[in-house]
Amino acid sequence: MADRVCVAQIGSPHGVRGEVRLKSFTADPLAVKDYGPLTSEDGTTTFVIEAVREAKDHLVARLAGVSDRDAAARLARTRLYVPRTRLPPPAADEFYHADLIGLAAVRADGSELGTVVAIHDFGAGDILELRQEGKRDTVMLPFTSTTVPVVDIAGGRIVIDPPEGMFKE
Repeated sequence: MADRVCVAQIGSPHGVRGEVRLKSFTADPLAVKDYGPLTSEDGTTTFVIEAVREAKDHLVARLAGVSDRDAAARLARTRLYVPRTRLPPPAADEFYHADLIGLAAVRADGSELGTVVAIHDFGAGDILELRQEGKRDTVMLPFTSTTVPVVDIAGGRIVIDPPEGMFKE
């Protein structure tokens, strides 16, 4: 398991006083401010959320030390991480995305389908992105209990029941 978990991503500037659009990946979007200082993906920059509020389809955050639109614009697409120890343990039917990436994807009979390379949320629910062994292209599947009936993090695998014709034999 990863030592750090991505909890948000900075978007474009909001206004001229340094506020940024923020996409939260936490179950309660506003809880992103409760995890203390956040760090960039490479761990070299620390961010403190001074204030956060809801907007139409995102959050708007004021970050310490960011006071103008240009400074906010330079932070666009920065992913924000927190040490796993600051996060609550997931419930029995919940998972941190970081724990799913790298798991083997297998059919119910044990035959390999690929590896989880990413989890996406385009607004209609989580999508798993799988890469089949030896193939360049990836396949995207809905992360639902129908398509993914078993998630076995300890065993390093998920069981996939793909829609008919999804994987070429």
